[in-house]
Amino acid sequence: MPPYGYQYAYVTPPKGRLARLAERTPRWVSPLGLTALVSGGVAYTLLMRPTQAGATDAPTCVMKLFTGFDCPGCGGTRAAWYLLHGDIPAAAHHHAMLVFAAPFLAYMYASWTINRLANRKVLPMMQLSSGTLIGFLVAWLIFSVVRNLPWAPFDWLFV
Repeated sequence: MPPYGYQYAYVTPPKGRLARLAERTPRWVSPLGLTALVSGGVAYTLLMRPTQAGATDAPTCVMKLFTGFDCPGCGGTRAAWYLLHGDIPAAAHHHAMLVFAAPFLAYMYASWTINRLANRKVLPMMQLSSGTLIGFLVAWLIFSVVRNLPWAPFDWLFV
C-alpha cells in the first residue's frame, strides 16, 4: 500500500511491432486491401453463377445440406448476383436483409475510402448507434426464423 498522498504515474507501455508498422503504412493501403477483397467477392459471385447451383453443388451450404433449413446468410450470394445484375425483386426474394443493408454498406465503404484517401472529411460518415445495430441484428434473426416457416405467406421467403 503506498503512503498517504502518493500517486502512481501512468507509464505508457512501449509500442509493439504491429503498432509501429501501422504508423509507417501509407494511408492508401487499407482502402486498396478492402477494395481487393470486395472485388474478389464480386468476381467470385459473377463467375460462379450461384443462381444455377443447388444446395448440394460445390461449394455447398452445410446447414442447408444437413438440416434443410436456410441459415441466416442463405441466399446472400444469389441476392448479390441479382443486385449486380439490377434485379432487385429477385434479390429481395433470395435475401431481403442483404438488399436492405446493401446501400448502407456501400455508402459506408465509399465515405470511409474517400475520406481516408483525401486525409480529410469529404463525405460525412454514417454514425450507427448500438441500438440501431442491435435492432438490425434482431430483425435479421426474426427474418432467419420466419423464412424457414413452411406455410403461407412465409413460404415465399424459403429459397
